[in-house]
Amino acid sequence: MTEIREFHIAVDEADVEELRFRLARTRWTDQVPGAGARYGDAVETVQEMARYWAEEFDWRAVERTLNAHPQFVTEVDGTNVHFLHVRSANPEALPLLMIHGWPGSIMEFVGVIDRLRDDFHLVIPSIPGFGFSGPTTETGWHSGRIARAFAELMARLGYERYGVHGNDAGSLIAPEVGRVAPERVAGVHVTQVFSFPSGDPAEMEGLTEEDFRRLGVLQNFWENLSGYASLQQARPQNVAFALADSPVGQLAWTMQLMGEPAVTRDFLLANVSIYWFTRTAGSSARLYFEDKHREDTPTEPTTFPLGVAVFRDDFQTVRRFAERDHHNIVHWSEFATGGHYSGHDAPEELSGDLKAFFAKM
Repeated sequence: MTEIREFHIAVDEADVEELRFRLARTRWTDQVPGAGARYGDAVETVQEMARYWAEEFDWRAVERTLNAHPQFVTEVDGTNVHFLHVRSANPEALPLLMIHGWPGSIMEFVGVIDRLRDDFHLVIPSIPGFGFSGPTTETGWHSGRIARAFAELMARLGYERYGVHGNDAGSLIAPEVGRVAPERVAGVHVTQVFSFPSGDPAEMEGLTEEDFRRLGVLQNFWENLSGYASLQQARPQNVAFALADSPVGQLAWTMQLMGEPAVTRDFLLANVSIYWFTRTAGSSARLYFEDKHREDTPTEPTTFPLGVAVFRDDFQTVRRFAERDHHNIVHWSEFATGGHYSGHDAPEELSGDLKAFFAKM
């Protein structure tokens, strides 16, 4: 059960051809003339991305990129956990666990591996139920259980003390690792702190104009972009039927949060292809349901050292609310560039901030 096995990505050519077959036979939805992207991504936008996916995108190049790094799989708590494990040549390097989000994947961190490997031993897992970890086969895989599995993975690799970084869902899971293994975690670094006003009017007193701007960004997200979260929290199985059967469905579902110009076409399609080939649309969506319905959600503030990096075009963390939920924020950076996938579009800034934060630890 604790065996760590080497892993190599090699999608069957028949699966690649089936993808192209399905893309070529898409039954397209209608669209209100002149509506543009008001109701979601425009049909012509998704059609062009689907054409590129079928005719120009090189999945084998993605395989070569990922297979250039050592990969492994092991069973933890009854489920497979796939991970990249890039050891540093530096004997003083700190082990660093890097946790991706949804609808991302391990691709989020490929762009920073070479920038970080001199300073860190990198462990980059696919979240259980995501990508090459494969679907989970039982209920209860919420962020806390995932954090315990990752802590077990780091112990199994022999790392007595390590850092943790998270983006998106990883920004929720990473602090949980700090909670379940406080004696081992040197510090946690995240690119978002999902702390919101509690409804107490006193919390709003003294907020700056910049704080209110950030709250406006958050309000716009929840009012206009968060429908996917509500559905996946309530009925993830229903959307899974569509996503598992239609590559264009998987593509459009991903594009609502990951699209041009924020990311490149190839980055987008690498992530979409990973979900498609591994058939993890449904199991990854279940994370939202599990987190919504878990009974042991932590309520006490964290006390481990926390570092926060806020990128210009990403979720805008409000520091007052972050400090309410995390009592030991020791590092805070603001960047005038970068978006939600900073490992892809701002790799130099993200890697530099990780080095700066963990140097303090």
